[in-house]
Amino acid sequence: MYLDHNATSPLRPAAREAMLRAIHGAAGNASSVHAFGHAARMAVETARDAVAALLGARSEEVVLTGGGTEANNLALFGAVRGAPAGGGRLVTSAFEHPSVLAVMEDLEARGFEVIRVPPDRSGVVAADRLLAAAVPGTVLVSLMLANNEVGTLQPVAPLAAELRRRGVLLHCDAAQAAGKVAIDVRALGVDLLSLAAHKFGGPQGAGALYVRAGLPLAPHLRGGGQELNRRPGTENIAALAGLGAAAQEAAGDLQEEARGMAELRVRLEERVAALGLGSRVNAAGSPRLPNTTSLAFQGLSAESLVIALDLEGVAVSAGSACSAGTLRRSHVLEAMGLEEEAGSSIRVSLGPRTTQQEVDAFVEILAKVVAGVRGAAALPLPARR
Repeated sequence: MYLDHNATSPLRPAAREAMLRAIHGAAGNASSVHAFGHAARMAVETARDAVAALLGARSEEVVLTGGGTEANNLALFGAVRGAPAGGGRLVTSAFEHPSVLAVMEDLEARGFEVIRVPPDRSGVVAADRLLAAAVPGTVLVSLMLANNEVGTLQPVAPLAAELRRRGVLLHCDAAQAAGKVAIDVRALGVDLLSLAAHKFGGPQGAGALYVRAGLPLAPHLRGGGQELNRRPGTENIAALAGLGAAAQEAAGDLQEEARGMAELRVRLEERVAALGLGSRVNAAGSPRLPNTTSLAFQGLSAESLVIALDLEGVAVSAGSACSAGTLRRSHVLEAMGLEEEAGSSIRVSLGPRTTQQEVDAFVEILAKVVAGVRGAAALPLPARR
């Protein structure tokens, strides 16, 4: 039973079919002028159009990338490259994705001042605290649209107008939100926005970056002039075809899929609470993604729960899946001030094809696993010989 869609969501059939057509079609480089190259170029531009439609952007504002991490790196490194000598101030939240936090560390080492604003215990970073940190000399603010572990939605739109007035760029990592909640880059008011195909049923290794028209953005990589000189390298036609197909389907089915996942999430949380397993929902009172719940189990190890559930055939996680297969204390929950929960919480993330039967079966398995883990934790240690 797969309940780890925030780590990666299974490939949509429409995306798979689009990729197979690209793989079995005529070979061509999208930069070539002959008919084979033109066919490849058409596939790239079809994908770009679909991503633009998903985001409410213009096609020429979409840079296609090799994933969400690359999109974040391009946005942050590219946007600050033109900053005055000696850097300036960068503001972000303390519970961003590692592909943002690691870039901030790198830029800090290069002379930028980085302010990391913590969220409150409800999993939301207050807009007024971010604005207070964006003092004169601030170059950029980076704030995710939805947190990848607890699912909380962040106040991106309330920041935008004031930051624009101050001349401060606003980047938004929307990798976890795209395809799950409606996104309109005009309404959000962002300058840069990143997404990853595999979070909404596209292939791994494909993503996109929205760049507001007229915004200078230096390439992070060096090479050819692809993607309007912003992202060099020969395009992966099959992966981009899958990205486009997934974006088109996600946009068309967004409201129905979100409603179905939200109903199942409520059912899951209510049934777990009714069992009295010593659990609580992290950030329960905050606006959240329709598919995401973070469950803390008092006195238990998240690692033990994840492994025990895996042995029962259930896939969940203990946080972000972007740490090379490791299980660590959640930096997200620690940033929220939930120290105990940081080592005892699992993330359950549903998908558009998750069924009520699966949710009910998961709750039964979870009750069995929690009882087993608690029992094992209570056993005395064997006597030393």
